[in-house]
Amino acid sequence: MTYVNLDRAVGVLVGAAAGDALGVPYEYGSRPLPRPGEEARMLGGGLGDYAPGQWSDDTEMACVIAEIAATGADLRDEAALDRVAAGFLRWYDDGPADVGNQTRAVLGALRGTAEAGAAAKMRARAAELHARSGRTAGNGSLMRTGPAVLAHLGDPEAIAQAARAVSGLTHHDPQAGDACVLWCLAIDHAVRTGELDVRVGLGYVGPQWPALLDEAERSTPDRYAANNGWVVAALQAAWSAVAQADGLEAGLQAAVHGGGDTDTVAAIAGALLGARYGGSMVPGRWRRLLQGWPGLRARDLTRLAVLAARRGRPDGDGWPSAPTIQAYAGSPRATVPHPDDPGVLLGAVGALRPGVADAVVSLCRLGATQAPLAGVPAPDHVEVWITDRDDANLDLPGLLADTASVIRDLREEGKTVLLHCVFAEARTPIVAAAYGALVTGSTPEAALRRVRAVLPSARPAPSIVAGLLAMAE
Repeated sequence: MTYVNLDRAVGVLVGAAAGDALGVPYEYGSRPLPRPGEEARMLGGGLGDYAPGQWSDDTEMACVIAEIAATGADLRDEAALDRVAAGFLRWYDDGPADVGNQTRAVLGALRGTAEAGAAAKMRARAAELHARSGRTAGNGSLMRTGPAVLAHLGDPEAIAQAARAVSGLTHHDPQAGDACVLWCLAIDHAVRTGELDVRVGLGYVGPQWPALLDEAERSTPDRYAANNGWVVAALQAAWSAVAQADGLEAGLQAAVHGGGDTDTVAAIAGALLGARYGGSMVPGRWRRLLQGWPGLRARDLTRLAVLAARRGRPDGDGWPSAPTIQAYAGSPRATVPHPDDPGVLLGAVGALRPGVADAVVSLCRLGATQAPLAGVPAPDHVEVWITDRDDANLDLPGLLADTASVIRDLREEGKTVLLHCVFAEARTPIVAAAYGALVTGSTPEAALRRVRAVLPSARPAPSIVAGLLAMAE
């Protein structure tokens, strides 16, 4: 799997969580929707009095599935489904602030169920509910479905089976299963190819879906606000937002502005947008805030996504599971002040030690115990997915501009900042130059010359330099 594909796999979880947290404040009129041209923000509140950046049941339930997928489990196996079902029950027992009515009706009747056989009991309860009410096509399984893709990337048959199996634990209606299959296959296609095409899964679902997708493309998300608690309308609203947007941020804003079940529609849209644009394109100001049950943050979602996409296996250096990256041994400990702002310290990973700065921007893989740095609040240790290899980043100019903005935000908050990569030779000088250009108004090329003067060992790859220079275009 390439770095680009892995970045997109991370985007499935981080993009969904960002959409969820962005939509929370506005869910079903909790707060007036942003006016046209006004940005939705991660303000917290909503139906569960959430903290700013806190995700809701959409991502909470997705985390259960992701934790199982990260072990390398096949989500079609009954033993894995038992673990997912038991995880849902554990989540429910923890007293989530917001639970959908249909999910509550299924899980509430199964408290105390042992893990062995939990999936069968959950399916039976969901079927019983459907037989009694005939109304079990809520959006509660679609909102959490992204991790089913990561467990089976590149295998459409397995993805379709896993998506339907995980959906059916709580949502018996075939419409819910169809929606999950359709969305999951679109996510898989986006991760592998970088293309948005929700029709790649039409051969796996009922004949009504082409017309429903055509309608969504002719509409705007607000058309579905009145009934997007229904899985079909939720998918249509999400696809309407995705199909008409020119990027991840724009798509999530459109999903929230559509109204209704804003957090769920934006979470659904975010999983597909993240699969297309990558986790690196989730804005840093959002990634700083992301948090939620069971005590996770954006870096934890990255870890789960990477492990799920790699079938539970870390890379050759043990990342993202190892406590530290042993290959970094011997990295220099010294720092130098940024030539344009002495409150930004430039260094290598060896400089990552308590007390070095109030905030940290890390540009390389870190071990499980290295972030957040001791003494640095979790939102102030920002990890950025950037690769110092030619043509291995999705949108390098956009990523550099965003990272520079994060550093500026931290400085405006009165913090000293350590900016580092492994040896301060490639990523550190490039991001430092992007920041220098931002705060001085000079060209990126001039900013890079100033940075090279204090980091004479800098030698970034040609395409990384080209990405920096493209910021000025």
